[in-house]
Amino acid sequence: MAYSMDLSALDFSGKSVWVTGAGRGIGRCVADGFRALGAAVTGFDRAFAAADYSFVTRSLDIADAAQVAESCGALLRAEKGPQILVNAAGVLRLGSLENIPLADWQACFDVNVSGTFYLLRQLIPHFRAQRRGAIVTVASNAARVPRMQMGAYCASKAALASLSHCAGLELAQYGVRCNLVSPGSTDTPMLRDMPGGEAGFARTIAGLPEQYKLGIPLQKIATVEEIANTVIFLASDLASHITLQDIVVDGGATLAA
Repeated sequence: MAYSMDLSALDFSGKSVWVTGAGRGIGRCVADGFRALGAAVTGFDRAFAAADYSFVTRSLDIADAAQVAESCGALLRAEKGPQILVNAAGVLRLGSLENIPLADWQACFDVNVSGTFYLLRQLIPHFRAQRRGAIVTVASNAARVPRMQMGAYCASKAALASLSHCAGLELAQYGVRCNLVSPGSTDTPMLRDMPGGEAGFARTIAGLPEQYKLGIPLQKIATVEEIANTVIFLASDLASHITLQDIVVDGGATLAA
């Protein structure tokens, strides 16, 4: 039998997609991507700085369990639950384990882990009842390798990856797939806000031996579109037999670690 790819699998018309962290960066690009492919997209974030979003925006602090319950409850009662959920919200706080402020440690776990947990707790009954769907969570290659000055971020992203796998195992029998996309250094406002900013991209590509950090074999920083493309693939029917997986999109920086 001749092989043929069903490109209609990338048509999300009639599907509802929720994206957290949609105000900027990877989350916004993911939301725009799904919208361009026909989906009805609701983007969640604490703030939306621009005025030209292609999708419906909804203010939400996912670190607030009560807000998450209220927002999800209102949308589910209006029968506007998602077929696809993308957990892209995240924060980065830098500092050594000895000196990082406790508030920064807590913020990493509140947003990067607990926020996703609060959403899953509200939406698992919905996904279970509809017996289909896809959940894609944006983690980080930092969950796989240690990074100096990034202990809180690394630990929170590792916890997030484990949480996603556990959710995937619980939901598999209902036809719901849960996967991770783990970016490396990506050209986002978060990366540009780090010490060195854009001027430091060349050093990141070359590697930072004094920090025990390998360079990027593909010799470039990822674009947000490259991360979004992987998220969209995992949410599509092209990935219909993929669950409990973690795709690292980092130009080879972890060297398959």
